[in-house]
Amino acid sequence: MHRLTPILLLALTAAPAVVSAAPRAPAPIAAAVAAPTRAPANTARDRYRHPAGTLAFFGVKPTDTVVEVWPGGGWYTEILAPLTAARGRYYAAGPWEKGLNAVRGLQSKDAATYGKVQLAALPAQPGQPTVPDGAADVVLTFRNVHNWRFGGEDQARQMFAAMFRMLKPGGTLGVVEHRLPEARDAAAEEKSGYMKPSSVIGYATAAGFKLAGKSEINANPKDTADWAGGVWTLPPSYALKDVDRAKYAAIGESDRMTLKFVKPR
Repeated sequence: MHRLTPILLLALTAAPAVVSAAPRAPAPIAAAVAAPTRAPANTARDRYRHPAGTLAFFGVKPTDTVVEVWPGGGWYTEILAPLTAARGRYYAAGPWEKGLNAVRGLQSKDAATYGKVQLAALPAQPGQPTVPDGAADVVLTFRNVHNWRFGGEDQARQMFAAMFRMLKPGGTLGVVEHRLPEARDAAAEEKSGYMKPSSVIGYATAAGFKLAGKSEINANPKDTADWAGGVWTLPPSYALKDVDRAKYAAIGESDRMTLKFVKPR
C-alpha cells in the first residue's frame, strides 16, 4: 500500500489550484487533432479523452521533443506524430517486443505520417534503443500508472524515475489516470484500474518531480469508480459485454485525473 510521507502531505496541502477547464488549444494542436489520418473509431472518443484541451494544458508545442510512455494502441500517436513531424520529435517508448506493435503497425500502414516516429524500449534490455537522458521537453503517459502498480510498487517507482531521467530540467510530465476517490481503500488500486491522486503524486514526488497543476478536463462525475469488474466495465472495454451495456454507455468513459508535473531546474 502506498503511504503518504510528511513531505508528501505538505506538498499536497500546497498543491496548485485545480483548473476546471483547460486552455484553448493552439492552432497546431487543433490541426493535429483534426488530422484526416486519425482512425474514425479514435476520433469518436475525443468527447471523453479531450485531446486538444489536454495537450494544451500540458503545454505541448510542435517544436518539442515529446516522449509518450507506453502508447498502447497508438491513440495519441495519431495526434502527436503529425503535431511534431515538421519541427519537433516524437518518441514512443514501451516494452520492446510487444508494447510498441500498434505504433509499428501505423508506421507500416502510413510511413508518410508516422515514419519519423522514433521507437524506444522502456524498460530496456542491453542493445535496445532508449530515450537519451535529458532529451525530452515533455513526457506524457495516459492511463498507465495502474498497469505499473499492478507490477508492484517497485515497478511504479522505477517508471517515474525513468521519466524523470528523460526530461530536460524544467521539462513537463503529463499524466492522465483513472481516478479512485481518496476516501476509498487503497487496496482497490491493486485490481480495479483506478488510482488515488495522492498515490500518483506520491510516485512523481518521490522521483523528484514537483506538482505544477491539475485539470478537471477529463473528469466524469457519473463514474462512481466502484464497479465489480473494475474500470473495464465502462466503455470502451465493456467487460460485461451486453449486460447493462446501455447503462454503462450512458455513464461514459472513466473519471480521470489530469496532472502536470515539472522537473526542477
